[in-house]
Amino acid sequence: MKFSDILLALCAPLLLGFGFAIAKPAMQQFPPFLLMGLRFTIAALILIWWFPIPKKLLKDLFIVSLIGGTLTYGLVYMGLDRVDASSSILLVHTEVPFGVIIAYFLFKERPGIKNILGIIIAFIGLFILLGAPNLEGKFIGVLLLLFGAFTWSFGMVMAKPLSEKIGGFAVTAWVCIFTGPMLLLGSFIFDGNTINYFLSADSKGWLIVAYLSLIMQPLAYGTWYHVIGRNPIHKVMPVMLLLPLTGLSTAIFLLGEEPTKQVFIGGAIILFGVGMILFSKTKKK
Repeated sequence: MKFSDILLALCAPLLLGFGFAIAKPAMQQFPPFLLMGLRFTIAALILIWWFPIPKKLLKDLFIVSLIGGTLTYGLVYMGLDRVDASSSILLVHTEVPFGVIIAYFLFKERPGIKNILGIIIAFIGLFILLGAPNLEGKFIGVLLLLFGAFTWSFGMVMAKPLSEKIGGFAVTAWVCIFTGPMLLLGSFIFDGNTINYFLSADSKGWLIVAYLSLIMQPLAYGTWYHVIGRNPIHKVMPVMLLLPLTGLSTAIFLLGEEPTKQVFIGGAIILFGVGMILFSKTKKK
């Protein structure tokens, strides 16, 4: 990967990790489906005016939105209801090997030994950072999270050729326009009393919604789709393993949480594993 692409790829875990940390208080005011629906819908209303309608790709963009957006968030949040947070993060990050495997079958992308070792080392760091998962009696929750990780990876891999054709920010805009209303519909069905959430939310909650929809969603996914369109999936996907590290760093520095030794040890191992992948040379075909 070019150094400029590495910097752009890092925007995703940095912005998403920060967003996850500050979204905690917002979820006390907005249910998850509603919060995510607002995130995608507001981002779509801002971005959509800047890009022409890709008439020949609308069907593909809708499928990516349905699989990588609506279905993913539905599965992941149902899984989160049944599994503790740290175990959920570990399970969701199976998106990385899932993405590499899917890209191998769809695009014949073959990761090198160094890439595979880097992923394994980064996962060891995740185990140290978050602790061994306690999954006893949580079989349904585990399955939901694994299916959610798979659908996100599948959606990202499917978005690669679209990003090559129309650009990462255009893909972000059209994925948002399809995903946002579907998530809002899910909120009306599962949450109920949506208007009451709007009326009871305070300025802090709306400021977080503004960050998620106006900054995090456009920049994180716009740069992410852009880099995916220019590089092999097995080089880009492992960057997401940095997300728990950036989220914890935000919680430490912004929310005043006290780091433990395992945070530093696990974080260093994750950085080493991801670094092995990012700074290894890509084999020419």
